[in-house]
Amino acid sequence: QLQLVESGGGLVQPGGSLRLSCAASGFTLERYGIGWFRQAPGKGREGISCIDSSGGYTEHADSVKGRFTISRNDAKNTVYLQMDSLRPDDRAIYSCAASTYGACSLSGGWYNVWGQGTQVTVSS
Repeated sequence: QLQLVESGGGLVQPGGSLRLSCAASGFTLERYGIGWFRQAPGKGREGISCIDSSGGYTEHADSVKGRFTISRNDAKNTVYLQMDSLRPDDRAIYSCAASTYGACSLSGGWYNVWGQGTQVTVSS
C-alpha cells in the first residue's frame, strides 16, 4: 500500500521555525514529484511548495517564497519542508503529495498519493 506520512508539525511562536517531514512507505520517492499543500480553517487547499524527481527544480507560492524551503533525501525516502519566519497566518494542516509524473506542480490535481496531514499552529 502506498502511503505518505507527515511529521514535524506543532505549536511555534511567530518568527519561529519548523521542519516538516514527508516519509513514504510501500514505494520509493525517487521517481516522484512531491508537493506540499496546506489548508487553513475555513479556506481552500493551497499549494505552497514542490520539488521534481531530480531535486533540481523547486517552486514556491508567493505566500511562502523566501521563508520556506523544500528538499528531498531519496536515501531516506523523505521530503522536507523547512519553514522559517513563521506567521500566525501560516496556521494550517500541512499535507504532502506524490506524483508519478515526476515533475513539479502547485496544483493538487497533479498528484495521486496523499498523506493525512500534520497540524501547524503559530501563536504566542
